[in-house]
Amino acid sequence: MTDPSEARLLKALSDVRIPDGKRDIVSAGRVESVSAKDGAAQLVLAADGDEPQAWEQVSEAARTALAGVEGVEKARVILTAHKAGPSVQETAKKPETKPEAPDGAKDVKRIIAVASGKGGVGKSTVTANLAVALSQLGLKVGLLDADIYGPSQPKLLGLEGRPDSDSDRKRITPMSAHGLKVLSIGSMVDAEQPMVWRGPMTSNAMLQMLNEGDWGALDVLLVDMPPGTGDTALGLAQTKRLNGAVIVSTPQDLALIDARRSIAMFDKVNVPVFGVIENMSQFICPHCGQASDIFGHGGARHEAEERGLPFLGEIPLTMRLRESGEEGAPLVATAPEDPASVVYFDVARTLVERLR
Repeated sequence: MTDPSEARLLKALSDVRIPDGKRDIVSAGRVESVSAKDGAAQLVLAADGDEPQAWEQVSEAARTALAGVEGVEKARVILTAHKAGPSVQETAKKPETKPEAPDGAKDVKRIIAVASGKGGVGKSTVTANLAVALSQLGLKVGLLDADIYGPSQPKLLGLEGRPDSDSDRKRITPMSAHGLKVLSIGSMVDAEQPMVWRGPMTSNAMLQMLNEGDWGALDVLLVDMPPGTGDTALGLAQTKRLNGAVIVSTPQDLALIDARRSIAMFDKVNVPVFGVIENMSQFICPHCGQASDIFGHGGARHEAEERGLPFLGEIPLTMRLRESGEEGAPLVATAPEDPASVVYFDVARTLVERLR
């Protein structure tokens, strides 16, 4: 059966009204994205946070409308925030506010953010390999890909297809890869579709994956954060479920300037930084084995020492590490003897000790 086009899906949604009843969700500009693949339709709907019950009804009406389109076997609606979220100052001023722990993650013992001040430092690769290393050390591990604008985990972990969902229970079943439970927005939308979302929407999408993910009992959930210090990081900190953060940086000053901002942001929202990782610390020649400091060397270690933070390790750049990311097979799973894998396992052991 052929999947319905976006035009047909939008036509079905044009009968669904926003809470005030004056316009439909399509003409009101509330449809952020809608698509169907392999019989599964998915709608991202921008809602007003001050009318949660009304928008839940709109969400259910939209799901019913999509389910009635020929070629759609099941439909799912993701609600995102239409209004701006709180500022850093507002978040820092209200540490006493403790929302209820989300149901889907109630049996997750520890949640750790893996963050960077800027893109391009290899944060997602570090997260994937660190998660697999923790799993191979005997922990039950999950990975939440919160990098909404640039989700990399499906590619890095070799994930294909979409996660199953139960709209009645409002649960999403994480996908499985290399011993991990994984959820990524990259597995839920068309790979060619740009994520043209406002900042608060990215935070809401991340929280929905956290809250509705059927994570089960996990020792640790790693969150691959988007670069920078925006709404997603603040939204996660506000849940009061975040136990700590790991900062990833390359050695050069340009990356370290932004890494300092990430450290300062976590400090403002009272989230401890477990340590700093220097990624791409050296390039190891595959022919002669010589190490070259192509991005400098030791900058992240120095920054950690200056700020009194633990330094977790220097991960070299090797040819096999680059190849493993393109193949969807994490290095620690396919080449544990690689110099980069050795460091990943050392960092994982250090984190286990820190968590205790």
